[in-house]
Amino acid sequence: MNKQRIIKQRIFLVIFALLLVSTMLIAINAGTAKIPINRVIQTFLNNGSFNEQFIIFKLRLPRIFITVLAGMGLSLSGAILQSLTRNDLADPGLIGINAGAGVSISLLFLFIPLEPGLFTYIVPLVGMLGGMLTAVLIYLFSYERHRPLKPLRLILTGVGVSTALSGLMVVIISSAQREKVDFIAKWLAGNIWGTDWPFVYALLPWLIVFVPLTFIKAQKLNILSLSEGVAIGLGVAIKKERLLLLLSAVTLAASSVAVTGGISFIGLMSPHMAKRLVGQRHQLFLPLTMLIGGWLLLVADTLGRSLINTIIPAGIIVSIIGAPYFIYLLLRDVD
Repeated sequence: MNKQRIIKQRIFLVIFALLLVSTMLIAINAGTAKIPINRVIQTFLNNGSFNEQFIIFKLRLPRIFITVLAGMGLSLSGAILQSLTRNDLADPGLIGINAGAGVSISLLFLFIPLEPGLFTYIVPLVGMLGGMLTAVLIYLFSYERHRPLKPLRLILTGVGVSTALSGLMVVIISSAQREKVDFIAKWLAGNIWGTDWPFVYALLPWLIVFVPLTFIKAQKLNILSLSEGVAIGLGVAIKKERLLLLLSAVTLAASSVAVTGGISFIGLMSPHMAKRLVGQRHQLFLPLTMLIGGWLLLVADTLGRSLINTIIPAGIIVSIIGAPYFIYLLLRDVD
C-alpha cells in the first residue's frame, strides 16, 4: 500500500476519533437535565452527586455506546454490501435487511411474551434471524442458474422485498394493542430504544466476532469488488467468500437495528465518505468507515434530543441528511 495513503488514513482516523470523543461529551449533556462539563469530569472522577452519576452512567452513557456501536455495525455492513454488489447504492436499510429484522422483532414483541431480562438478549438474535432469512430470499430471487449474479438485479430485488415486508408490517400491527403499536412505530422511525447496559452487552459480541472477520477478508473484498472474472482468475472461491461476507453484513446490520430501530442511510453514506478521504482499498477505508458511521449516528441522536423540547428519532434525522445524498448518488450513476 502507498505509504502516503497510510499516513493520510491515520490522520483521518485521529481526526474522526477526536470528533467522536467530542460528540460523546456533548451527548452526555444533551437532554432536559444539563450537567456542566466540569461536573461531568468530576463525576467521571467519582466526585459527582447521586443524581449526576445516575444521569450519566445509567441513562446517557449506555445510549451513547449503543448508538456508536450500532452506527459502526451499520456502516461496516453497508461497506460490505456495496463491495459484494459492486453498487454504490447498496445499504442494509434500502435492500430489505432492516425490514426483515423489523418484521421478526414485531412478531416477537406482539405474540411471544418474554421476561424483560430475556427480551434484551433475544431481540438481537431474532432480528438477525429475520435479516438472514430476508437476505436468503433476496439472493434466491436474484439468482439465475449458470449466470453470474447481477448486482443491479440484487438491489432491485431487495427494494421489492423491502416494500413487501413494509406492507406485511402494516398488516401485523393493524390488529395489535395500541401500546405495542406505539413501540413498533417508534422502532420503524429509528428511535434509539435499547438504552440500558444489557443492550450494549447483547450487541457487543456480534461486533467482536464479525468486525475482525471482515477486516481479515479485506483483501478478498478488494478482489470481489472488481469483477467475477478477475476473482476467479486470482483463485478466489467466489460463492464461499460471498456467502461468508454476506453473513457478516446481515449479522452486523440486523443486530444493530434490533436495538436502535429501523435506521437507513448510515451504511450508504459512511463508506462513500471514507473512500473519498483515503481511497478504495478496504484495508484503509473500512476502519475509517466505522468511525464515521458511529459518529454520524451519534450526531443524529444528539441533535434529535437537543433541537426542540420533544425527541426526534435518530432515524428521521439521518434520513433528512441521507435521502438527498442518495438522490445525488443515483443521479451521478445515471449520468
